[in-house]
Amino acid sequence: MLLLIGYVVILVSALGSFAVHGSLIALWVPAEYVAIFGLFVGGFIASNGTKVLKSSIKSLGLIFKGSKFNRAFYVDLLSLLYEILAKVRKEGLMSIENDVETPDSSPIFAKYPNVASDHHGIEFMCDYLRMMVGGNLNAFEIENLMDMEIETHHQEAHQAPHAIDEIGQAMPAYGIVVCVMGVVSTMGAVGEPPAVLGKMIAGALVGTFLGILLSYGFICPIASQIRQKIEESSKIFQVIKVVLLASMNGYAPQIAVEFGRKVLYANDRPTFLELEQELKSRRG
Repeated sequence: MLLLIGYVVILVSALGSFAVHGSLIALWVPAEYVAIFGLFVGGFIASNGTKVLKSSIKSLGLIFKGSKFNRAFYVDLLSLLYEILAKVRKEGLMSIENDVETPDSSPIFAKYPNVASDHHGIEFMCDYLRMMVGGNLNAFEIENLMDMEIETHHQEAHQAPHAIDEIGQAMPAYGIVVCVMGVVSTMGAVGEPPAVLGKMIAGALVGTFLGILLSYGFICPIASQIRQKIEESSKIFQVIKVVLLASMNGYAPQIAVEFGRKVLYANDRPTFLELEQELKSRRG
């Protein structure tokens, strides 16, 4: 929604200020629009592989989706981790074997459908819980493995916004290309009256105008929005990581989830008392 509001402000600012001093009809040069669009599509395809192209198209849907990663979500996540670790502390590691092997049919995970719907986060959690069940673990090695997995996920997820940002940065250059083609066409008509030449030069400059406007006003903001959505969705991995590592280092479940609470963004972080009361109510 904010992206669309921003687009409206950009268009009103750019076109409105131009309309005060000139005619908007002067900006309607269909050939320039076709050329810019063709360069944009061709450059995007030429710069990326099939995987990145598909990922970029798919990631556009993130822009218009509201974020589920809010305070309520993280309270559920911390409560889920607490319940799993409390079960381990009370009944032993083997007691959660069925839960981590088949989380879809686990009564514990079923209590938290909002968290369970995040398949990447649940897979990450269950993989390391499975390692805990499997035998003795070196916390330092597991932490290193977690960091590498999170970094891999981060790099893969950022391929799409990086590709979109790159093509956005190229748009001003494409605008110059279109402008130069218009100037070349104009130079070939130097015998025409000044009014005709002026119109042709103005049409050529529309290419530069389009390239810059589309780049910084429309395409780059899309990449920025997607990047922010990805950063929001990555916080779940950090929470799971610190909670499980705290548990492996011998901290009680109540303290372990406090580690996870501390790494949350301020707007999403419940207070200590809020989380404590939530955990007590769910235990009850």
